[in-house]
Amino acid sequence: MVETDFTDDVLTAKLYGEIDHHRAPAIRTKIDGQTESLRPKELRLDFSHVSFMDSSGIGLIMGRYHQVSLVGGKLKVVNVPKGIEKIINLSGIESLGVLR
Repeated sequence: MVETDFTDDVLTAKLYGEIDHHRAPAIRTKIDGQTESLRPKELRLDFSHVSFMDSSGIGLIMGRYHQVSLVGGKLKVVNVPKGIEKIINLSGIESLGVLR
């Protein structure tokens, strides 16, 4: 599940539960639709309520990085639990400078 908020040119997507190959497409669709229509200067993916993430989550992050770049914005991944942060670090995503 994902809830979004758009304030001061920042689109925040609060992610909930598990991010896996079953749930990632619906999350991606919602975030991309709002990114295209709102054209935020920053997209924040808030992982504070994510309990599990597999490689689909890595794809979700990478795809949103590309998507928000197309509209001239930046991506920030925030409030990442330690276990999920390990997965992100192993993927090399932190080299993009998106973790906060």
